[in-house]
Amino acid sequence: MTDSYFTPFKESLANYSIPESFTFPFYYDPHPLSLLAVKKLQQYIEAEVEDGQSPESKILGDKNRTGKMFGVLVVENENGDVGFISAFSGQLGGQNTWQKFIPPVFDPLGENDFFLKSEAEINELSQEIEKLEQNTQIAVCMEHLKTELKTEEQVTENYRKVMVESRKERKAKRLADKDKTNEQEFNQLLRVLAKQSVDQKNQLKELKAQFRQRIEVAEQALHKLTDVIAALKKYRKIQSKELQERVFDNYNFLNMNGVKKKLKVLFSENGHGQPASGTGDCAAPKLLQYAFSHSLKPIALAEFWWGRAPESEIRQHGNFYGACKGKCQPILAHMLEGMKIDDNPLLINPAIYKTLEIVYEDELLVIINKPEGLLSVPGKNIEDSVYSRMKKLYPMATGPLIIHRLDMSTSGLMVIALTKKSHKILQQQFIMRTVKKCYVAVLDGLLVEDEGIIDLPLRVDLDDRPRQLVCYDYGKPAKTRWQVIERYSEQTKVYFYPITGRTHQLRVHSAHISGLGLPIKGDELYGNGSDRLHLHAEKLEIKHPVTKCKMVFQAKVTF
Repeated sequence: MTDSYFTPFKESLANYSIPESFTFPFYYDPHPLSLLAVKKLQQYIEAEVEDGQSPESKILGDKNRTGKMFGVLVVENENGDVGFISAFSGQLGGQNTWQKFIPPVFDPLGENDFFLKSEAEINELSQEIEKLEQNTQIAVCMEHLKTELKTEEQVTENYRKVMVESRKERKAKRLADKDKTNEQEFNQLLRVLAKQSVDQKNQLKELKAQFRQRIEVAEQALHKLTDVIAALKKYRKIQSKELQERVFDNYNFLNMNGVKKKLKVLFSENGHGQPASGTGDCAAPKLLQYAFSHSLKPIALAEFWWGRAPESEIRQHGNFYGACKGKCQPILAHMLEGMKIDDNPLLINPAIYKTLEIVYEDELLVIINKPEGLLSVPGKNIEDSVYSRMKKLYPMATGPLIIHRLDMSTSGLMVIALTKKSHKILQQQFIMRTVKKCYVAVLDGLLVEDEGIIDLPLRVDLDDRPRQLVCYDYGKPAKTRWQVIERYSEQTKVYFYPITGRTHQLRVHSAHISGLGLPIKGDELYGNGSDRLHLHAEKLEIKHPVTKCKMVFQAKVTF
């Protein structure tokens, strides 16, 4: 039986070696066979776009549409033929199935399926909510309530001022009459003044009670309109959650031994909690699922981005990317069980033989030049770091030592505090942003402008740590000033002056489409890998924690 999704390699594979182990899916250099498969798939996509007749080609050729992650899995079938199967992550043009690409693990959009019925009901709820929210009486009631609250505040505040003035007058009256009247008359005066005070307090209580009643009436009128909306939203949330749970129940993933496990079980076993929406629909698990269920032996995997970058993430057209950890790690851990996998390069310490240079030291602080590949602090799997090396070099040092960090892949100047007091003082300089830093970087591509400022708020990608996202809703402010140093044939050398110090700030600001749009050379997270990340903290200016004298340090680098 012919498999319509399997594309055999027609050319001779004599110059290609079959890998002994399968691709480590989260961090890899594509195998030559994967590159061959990717080339054929991209040629197919380009031919479809050029043809422009099919619905698929119109979607893929839409320049205004956000791009898509595609994947290829090189496989061997039961006849010993080597070829590949293809998939895309999520949906393409609102659909789960397209010619050439394998079907999803579970297709909730299938005809007469529970998903469509439930989704239609949820959409009806949304339409009803939207209709109720458009009721102009809601705005009228909200404005009336706002007016009542403001009036209550003004009236009571004005009356309190009257009470304050009356209190002053009573005090003056008591002082003035104390020596002018006899004891009996003065006591009578005190009783009169006390009664005035009580009467005013009672009047204030009465005012508040009157406004409380008016405000309650205004709130009731508003709640009469909004409580229905709130109840419908709560019901919609419950319905959506139940639908998502039911969808997840239909995701069952295989491994090479034929063991099948439900999605929620995999996440529970790995301590990942509840799966996020869209989990199970990425290219990698879809490809492996199809291979295991159709007697295809997985050989190598590669995933690449095709099309326009999304607004928040950094995706370069045609670049390769590892599987996302948040959604795919629990699934792939099960699916790859029993297979021989490439070593995880993230477990290898690339700085084991690299030296750390001491640029300056005294009894309070040390300035170092960190080599690329060395962690600033111990990681989950690698202990070797600036911290561990400083601890050995200065065993009598007190305090946390580390004041600020550089990415593992970034080289350059760092400040180390040797005492608790110096750590506190120096740390405050970083917090107050009085420390001046200058980085030098080489970018993949040519910049047109000579200088500028990038202002893009950042937050962590919860589904793919440690990758960062541009996020205007929840991101932290991040600013970078930049200046061109020199332009080469296909690269630009620049200075970066970070105004803030967010994780991966320079790397994201450089690569993001709303930043410079050019990744730093060698950036494996946001661009293309190279011999190293071409980013170096070259200059650093601080004030000495005791003398307060300005201290400027520089460490040149050759890229």
